[in-house]
Amino acid sequence: MTEPVDSTSAAPAPAAQPRNPLHGLTLQAMVEGLANYFGWQELGERIPVRCFQSDPSVASSLKFLRKTPWAREKVESLYLFMLRDQRRYAAAAPAAAPSTSAPPAATPPATPD
Repeated sequence: MTEPVDSTSAAPAPAAQPRNPLHGLTLQAMVEGLANYFGWQELGERIPVRCFQSDPSVASSLKFLRKTPWAREKVESLYLFMLRDQRRYAAAAPAAAPSTSAPPAATPPATPD
């Protein structure tokens, strides 16, 4: 015998995806982030679609990307590349940054009095 289904109980919450960098990120946030990072011209060169090349805007890009799965996949892939590039740059920046402390000053050799 099966138990009756309680229609008032909530559906289970979706599992958290801590290792998915795109989880919870909107397509608009991705397009804006890519446009800020690369600029529209380079974005149009990396993903050659008209919405990035001819009179680009976030609104026109979103309209196209929501209808075109292959282009959205390219945007997601480039966004992940951008995140890796930013992490790589952030990790290398402290090591490559010049030291803020001055090197010890050379002391002249002691002369006998």
